[in-house]
Amino acid sequence: METILIGIAGGSGSGKTTLADKLVECFGSDEVSIIRHDNYYKRHDDIPFEERTKLNYDHPDAFDTELLCEHIRMLKAQHAIEMPVYDYSQHNRSDQFIVVHPAPVLILEGIMIFAEESLCSLMDIKVFVDTDADVRILRRILRDVKERGRSLDSVISQYLTTVKPMHEQFVEPSKRRADVIIPDGGHNRVALEMLIQRVRSQLAKYREEF
Repeated sequence: METILIGIAGGSGSGKTTLADKLVECFGSDEVSIIRHDNYYKRHDDIPFEERTKLNYDHPDAFDTELLCEHIRMLKAQHAIEMPVYDYSQHNRSDQFIVVHPAPVLILEGIMIFAEESLCSLMDIKVFVDTDADVRILRRILRDVKERGRSLDSVISQYLTTVKPMHEQFVEPSKRRADVIIPDGGHNRVALEMLIQRVRSQLAKYREEF
């Protein structure tokens, strides 16, 4: 069975998660499985909480890329994986995991996924969600304060010290590796429909093999 991997990248708050979730919602978890890059932040049990809050989480080195690549290869080989779960309030990986099952279509979404050649080499389609910086920072503030237990001051400080400069150094240049660039992510109905048609085509091929 051929499995395709769709990579969806973009800056923080760009709408890439919304786009990925709408694809899963359209086809269901039996046909589309999703992998979250954020869940593969490295574990830092040896570092106190106060020190963990100061780490740069917007650099490619913050992620366990080796484990992620291994998990993608396992899914493509039709083996389930135990995806880590990241606790944003603790700035560390939790002890929980999510079982992700093989599917005809895999979606990997995350900020830095195009910055790593080892990840790009596993992708069949690379989609970059391009959204204005002012929209992204407003979305990030709302998300991190309401959903991730962060203070407004900490979100703004992190954005200015690491998110913005790392976006300019790694995320924006990685856009050159994209096959498709989509303005405004899941809110772009035309682009979403194009992706839906591509997924439908892949699922039709999958069904023909059985």
